[in-house]
Amino acid sequence: SRRRTIQRHQALDYKGKYLVSSSIPFDFTFVCPHEIIAFSDHVEEFRKINCEVVALLDGQSLLPSRLDQHFPEKEGGLGNMNIPLLADKTCKIFRDYGVLKEDEGIPFRGLFIIDDKGRLRQMTINDLPVGRSVDETLRLVQAFQYTDKHGEVCPANWKPGGDTMKPDPKGSKDYFSKH
Repeated sequence: SRRRTIQRHQALDYKGKYLVSSSIPFDFTFVCPHEIIAFSDHVEEFRKINCEVVALLDGQSLLPSRLDQHFPEKEGGLGNMNIPLLADKTCKIFRDYGVLKEDEGIPFRGLFIIDDKGRLRQMTINDLPVGRSVDETLRLVQAFQYTDKHGEVCPANWKPGGDTMKPDPKGSKDYFSKH
């Protein structure tokens, strides 16, 4: 039998690491469990590059019923989770990040990349019926880390190992002359 634990998390828990945080809008409608499972299944790829992943739910969520071992993934349950599921009981975080749909008291599908210094580097907000891309999120974290380390910029659709450009007129001309 799996053991579930409830722990208090705070920003300091992620100090010195990148953090991907996604807001989950409902009590697990159709897209929600799929997104959480997708990020959970790929969390080791994020951890290899010093990045943690969390899912942020409102405090009223019916989440415990989806964590029950008798509610398998094939039926919309979550199975074994590899990422923390955090509760924003007062919706303060949702409100602070601008993803709270005030008239309904639920968050949009927000996704936030926070760097190892605690700075917000990327934010996307999807309307409720469309899920987010794990692959694109991983690529963005890798791109931010590359630019931090090398001082160059990553062009559209850049992937690790791809060409980058120096952030000056000559450097960009060199890049564009090759592409």
